Amino acid sequence: MKKSQKYILWFKEISSKDIRLVGGKNASLGEMLSKLGRKRVNIPDGFSLTSRAFWYFLKENKIDKKLKEIFKKFNPRSLKSLQETGRAARNLILKAEFPEDLKREIERAYKKLSRKYQEENTDVAVRSSGVAEDAPTMSFAGQFETFLNISGEANLLIAIKKCLASTFNDRVIAYREEKKVPHLKFALSVGVQKMARSDLASSGVMFTLDTETGFDKVVLINSIYGIGEMVVKGKITPDEFYIFKPTLKQGYRSIILKNLGRKTRKYVYHKKGGLKEVNVPSSKQLKFSLVDDEILTLARWGSAIEELYKIPQDIEWAKDGKTGELFITQSRPETVHALKKSRVFEEYQIRTKKPPLLRGTAIGDKIGFGKVHLIADVSKISQFKKGEVLVTKMTDPDWLPIMRNCSAIVTDEGGKTCHSAIVSRELGIPCIVGTEKATQILKTGKLVTVDCTLGLNGRIYLGKVPFKIKRYDLKKIPKLKTKIMINIGAPEIAFKTSFLPNDGVGLAREEFIIAEKIRVHPLALYHYKKLKNKSIKKSIERITIEHKDKKEYFRKELAEGIAQIAAAFYPKEVIVRFSDFKTNEYRQLIGGELFEPKDEANPMLGWRGASRYYDEKFKPAFLMECQAIKRVRDVFGLKNVKLMVPFCRTVEEGKKVLNLMKKAGLERGKNGLEVYVMAEIPSNVILAEEFLKIFDGVSIGSNDLTQLSLGIDRDNAYLQKIGDERNEAIKKMISKIIRLCKMKRKYCGICGDAPSSLPDFAKFLMDCKIPSMSLSPDAVIKTILNLAKLKR
Repeated sequence: MKKSQKYILWFKEISSKDIRLVGGKNASLGEMLSKLGRKRVNIPDGFSLTSRAFWYFLKENKIDKKLKEIFKKFNPRSLKSLQETGRAARNLILKAEFPEDLKREIERAYKKLSRKYQEENTDVAVRSSGVAEDAPTMSFAGQFETFLNISGEANLLIAIKKCLASTFNDRVIAYREEKKVPHLKFALSVGVQKMARSDLASSGVMFTLDTETGFDKVVLINSIYGIGEMVVKGKITPDEFYIFKPTLKQGYRSIILKNLGRKTRKYVYHKKGGLKEVNVPSSKQLKFSLVDDEILTLARWGSAIEELYKIPQDIEWAKDGKTGELFITQSRPETVHALKKSRVFEEYQIRTKKPPLLRGTAIGDKIGFGKVHLIADVSKISQFKKGEVLVTKMTDPDWLPIMRNCSAIVTDEGGKTCHSAIVSRELGIPCIVGTEKATQILKTGKLVTVDCTLGLNGRIYLGKVPFKIKRYDLKKIPKLKTKIMINIGAPEIAFKTSFLPNDGVGLAREEFIIAEKIRVHPLALYHYKKLKNKSIKKSIERITIEHKDKKEYFRKELAEGIAQIAAAFYPKEVIVRFSDFKTNEYRQLIGGELFEPKDEANPMLGWRGASRYYDEKFKPAFLMECQAIKRVRDVFGLKNVKLMVPFCRTVEEGKKVLNLMKKAGLERGKNGLEVYVMAEIPSNVILAEEFLKIFDGVSIGSNDLTQLSLGIDRDNAYLQKIGDERNEAIKKMISKIIRLCKMKRKYCGICGDAPSSLPDFAKFLMDCKIPSMSLSPDAVIKTILNLAKLKR
């Protein structure tokens, strides 16, 4: 019998060519089972009811004709009509009976699957697979019904019938209407797959790109305890892992980011079938739900699946708690970023200094505003008006009919892969999830602005906050001989920033990572056990709760922050500057007052830069920095990281720092490691030839060089009228540095925004033929256009 005539096909009989028979989800399982066996990608076995079985079921029960009558009365603009149509269509299917021959065939297949797993009534997952489902331009994900932990023939038949009925769920009808898919030409296949016992271990989802930006060099894994349905419901925050694909393929253990989730609840098997929700023991909540080897295995499998389909994938996985094995349970095309070929860079810029009313996890990178409409449950969605900001505890697929009409969405619960996040990404709507208290603080009718422009740092402001949108056609941005590099400090904006025209990172600042992510003085972490101040110790414990070794907390967070930036621009050069806080800035960190001098007369000229690193008091902190960077290069494989020493007053200081780095495993010249020095003190210019004997190049810090050469405190606004970088003394120093570096074939760049804000200074740099300029992200395109104009 031909495939097209069969009611049931086993996964091993199916390939990607059978989408019209079994839908995208089931076709993908068959394709992976046959093509990825050699790569040891584990997939639980099973079978699928074909679309022919669906049409046969409708025809034998004379449902097909009755559905035509029901949909004749359907008004897609009426929520009431949508609900009535869906209810009537579902009832027809639920009250119908399976044709006897189809019923017997399902029962035989189930018995065969049970025998394979040596069980009388094996436990299975029953999932729908729409024939138009998970096509590359649309995602029906989560809109049809799924039934888990189903065992026994009678229960299986009931679950399959409920799956068939879900093709007329209200949310599915609304989505088909939006995508212009004919309702009565849409068939449903049902997959019956052996379950992995993830209720005894962990499960989750995996994307082969970054879901927020579309950056495609990473695999993103979300993981929770128990069965994975809890992730989509948004009741908990999953553990989050980013793996860098290029160096993973080279054999490195490139887990560049590990964020511990809030895993308080999980789904496990119910004795009567189905699932039940239980608490996760507190001892497990502070542990990751996967170990590193498992993370890397999943990432390799995800990469293999992406290579098979040649398009980014959205993958579900599970770990069997009985055997310890990992499994891929389904894979479909990623539908938000995969097909975007736009070369337009869009930049939202918000203009406010007032503090936000609320914060949460931002989804997307846009800004939305409108009146708040607080809706407690889905039964009240008919009250929602187009253009309002939806505020609720959490959404599920039943909310879809109104979500497309939102100007923004704000929820109490959820993470980056919850239902609200998935749908808002696809619809292009600003969304902030996980605020914890939006439903308590935001009131219906109040005007708010929802800001998703700062990476994952979502902010909600009261009132309408002014903002502007800039759009650049990247095809029209000219290419210059001068390298244009980027200054960056915040890791969370690195992936998106990498889409700007650039030649790498000329200045990656550690200060932002230390101040915003780590928040604790490095010496307070190093000497944690000896601290006597109970209040400070309590604050540190709260921030570092998952780390017994507080030093490891510093190394991990710093390494991951640097790695995100290095990965974003790989294989281009990323120049990381060692920490350059002043004493007053270090004192602001938790525990800072225990280790920093009070009221240093002039911190700008004080204990900063190189002088700290070899000082016996600060040396342990500097060595932790070195260990973090060594991890980035040697463990994650990000050899594009170069290093830069700031505020190095003398050549002797430079030698001391380089010797200390060598002892920490960061030897200049070994494994391609280059070390540069900042030229920001007159001594750096006067003794430039001596500095270039021990360093691989120079980055000009024009702000400090101007301050120290002209004797102007750069924080004193009154004195700024005296001079800036265009002063003849400064220009002579800069031209000398450029000339010497070029003569000795050493790196030379400038890391300041003067070329952007001062066009005549930019012309001066071009006339000097400076090899590179490093700018803040918002100045990159403007500066390229200005320099191209000057050149003409």
